[in-house]
Amino acid sequence: MLKEQSRLLVASIFTLDLAVVAAAFFLAFWIRSILPNLFPDSISPLYPLDSYLPLLPFVLLVWGGLLLGSGCYRSHRTVPLGEEAWTIVKVCATALAVLALGVYALRLDEKLLGGDEFSRAWVLLVGVLACLLLISEKLAIRIMSRWVRWRGYNYRTVLIVGIHEGAVDLADSIVDHRYWGFRILGFVSHPRAEKGQLPPRYQLLGTLDDILTIVEQNPVDDVLFCVNRRDLDRMEDLFLALHEQGIRTRFALNLFPHTKARTHFDELDGVPLLTFSTAPERPLPMAFKRLVDVSTSVALLTLGLPAVLAIALLIRLTGPGGILYRQTRCGLNGRRFTLYKFRTMVEGAEARQRELLHLNEMDGPVFKMERDPRVTWFGRILRRFSLDELPQLWNVLRGDMSLVGPRPPIPDEVARYQRWQRRRLSMKPGLTCLWQVSGRNQIDFDRWMELDLQYIDSWSPWLDMKILLKTVPAVLSGRGAS
Repeated sequence: MLKEQSRLLVASIFTLDLAVVAAAFFLAFWIRSILPNLFPDSISPLYPLDSYLPLLPFVLLVWGGLLLGSGCYRSHRTVPLGEEAWTIVKVCATALAVLALGVYALRLDEKLLGGDEFSRAWVLLVGVLACLLLISEKLAIRIMSRWVRWRGYNYRTVLIVGIHEGAVDLADSIVDHRYWGFRILGFVSHPRAEKGQLPPRYQLLGTLDDILTIVEQNPVDDVLFCVNRRDLDRMEDLFLALHEQGIRTRFALNLFPHTKARTHFDELDGVPLLTFSTAPERPLPMAFKRLVDVSTSVALLTLGLPAVLAIALLIRLTGPGGILYRQTRCGLNGRRFTLYKFRTMVEGAEARQRELLHLNEMDGPVFKMERDPRVTWFGRILRRFSLDELPQLWNVLRGDMSLVGPRPPIPDEVARYQRWQRRRLSMKPGLTCLWQVSGRNQIDFDRWMELDLQYIDSWSPWLDMKILLKTVPAVLSGRGAS
């Protein structure tokens, strides 16, 4: 009965989604049609609605197919609203691109749209309004669903296998979030693998040998296994028996409880892969990060060209040697690339570093010295305001680096890293990061590494923006520069 209700609910929500997209279609046309009245001199009138109506089935087909393929209709009981909204944004952005490309590729004839004229503003409005209306709809459904579940309806009955601390903690989380819509029937113990006692607030219904009897005598929607990974192979027959009865099985995947890696499922040629990753991998946010990198580096290189030429001329006039300094650095996961900087030291500076090692002011494998005698007077000015790093915008444009990320180390430093410090290589290096806006050389090496890992663990596009905004005053003040 619950499964039939679930299928009916999915069909109803899908139909509602299509109705919302259709509403966006007509609302976009209405908004675009009144714009010529508001701005008669700059916006041309729109073709009649009859000319656009043949596009409605195409719009519904595109949005409907993408919504079905995006996983929007799986259970969202425990999915955060932000994650569901982000899925809608991705769907609408893709659908908008398909709609625009489809319209212009088909080159609709005169009978359909009155020639080649087509309102690009209307296309954009359809995408934006569909996104806003769908997110509003999902928010309304979420609020209504939580209210219904609080009142004890639309719930799933869960049987938990395992009575250890982790299983009890998971049950406590379910109880604390009643709006998820789960109701705990009870626990089943695994006496050969577990020791301990279940808290009195929960009911112990039996052992593994009793599961099939329990599910036959009680309405059970989900069996949640919280067992040791070494015991999974022994339970294959039990899994098959539950699946034979149509009962959904779930596993509490805490295979490596001490790792900070994010866990997600992939598929390779039909083979499911359980993936552990410590670095951000979501495609769209990372694509947005790359878009910001490319657009900003192009803009800065273009606007800063006069300053770049002036700095190059002054470097040439103030001493012998090349204008640019090239050095091999380690990038993403240790990939080596050539980093470019304006030369700030005298010729042969690298050969003299061995003589100055005893004056190193930074602990760890890096060399930092506030009054480095190899730095020229003009190089000291460039370093103070980080102007020597302007050529690295070319590295950003090429994809070796990002605007924000851990600073790229040299291979000799990486060779002396401790194992935990190597994780900073799991994200593309950048021009600035938390270390740069927190004092730079005033921070010891271990704290520097910790800040880089903190950045990786908490990365988001908004964190990048925050760091970029903080970098400006940090660079202008010259705090911690050498």
